[in-house]
Parts: sequence; structure tokens; C-alpha cells
Amino acid sequence: MDIYFLRHASAGEAKLNPAQDEQRPLDKLGIEQSHNVGRALAALNVAVDAIVSSPLRRAMQTATVVANQIRYEDKIVTDAALRSEATYEQFQDLLRRFSGKDAILVVGHDPSLTEFLNQLLLSEAAAPPVIELKKGAIAKVEKAERKPAVLKWYMTPKVVRSLQQASANSSRPKTVSK
Repeated sequence: MDIYFLRHASAGEAKLNPAQDEQRPLDKLGIEQSHNVGRALAALNVAVDAIVSSPLRRAMQTATVVANQIRYEDKIVTDAALRSEATYEQFQDLLRRFSGKDAILVVGHDPSLTEFLNQLLLSEAAAPPVIELKKGAIAKVEKAERKPAVLKWYMTPKVVRSLQQASANSSRPKTVSK
């Protein structure tokens, strides 16, 4: 199974009231980051069988924008296993529930999403993290049954934005065929 790990995009400063913080929307930068990562996934011809998001507003908004960009037409599933306070055991349970799928996109928060990614890759909870998921970052992990997970690629929002700008401003000369 291919697992795409996407940390929700920028949503400004956290609110002190937890109930209000759960409803915190993406900010202008977060909307741009979501569109950029969605376009990057579309350019890579990424197709997923399921999109699973944290129930928090900013994660759902990120998932929705990306879903639209990659032309995902099914319902986005919400799951508490992608909340910031979720445990790796909850995440493993989520993976078991979707084990029949070829590819899934999970959208969540830190610190849990970074921890889940690193634990899946390193197979040990005590290992120091090797990858930090920034807001709006995406990673592709290939997980085969009874084999170690393999990181296929990882893109920060800065890399995604740079690729978007480079493709829009290509310096390659245009040719005319007669």
C-alpha cells in the first residue's frame, strides 16, 4: 500500500481554547499551500483509493482542496487516529482498516503525524525522528505486508512552491514546428 502523509497546511496561531482551536481554519498561506500540494500530486498522477483526515477543520480543508486537485470524488473519511494527540496504536488500527486499498492519503497534525511517519519507517518508537513534516508537507511511503516501509519521496511546502513556480516560468525556449 502507498501511504501519503500530508500535514495540514498553515492555519495561523493556535487558539488557547481547545474547542475554538478545533475550528481554526486555514489562513491565506495555508490555502495556497493546499492548492500547491494538490497540483503537485495531480502532476505526479497520484490517485488514491481513500482520503482519511483528522476531524479538525484545518485538516479537512486541506484534504478537501487536495481532493479537488487530484479529482478524488469519494467521501473524505474523518478519523480521530489522525488528531495531534492520537497514539501510534490508533494509527496502526487505521492502517489495518484500510489495508485492502492500494493507496491512501492521510491528513493530520503534529506531533502525531511526524511520529507515525518516523515509527513506520524506523520500526522503533525510541528512534529519533529523521523526517519532520512541516505544515503543508507531503511524504509518500510504500508499505508492503511483512516488509519494512520505504520512503519513496518527501516534499516540503517550499519545494512544492518552487516546483510550481519553475514549471510556470519555464526557461525552456518555445519551439515552433512548421
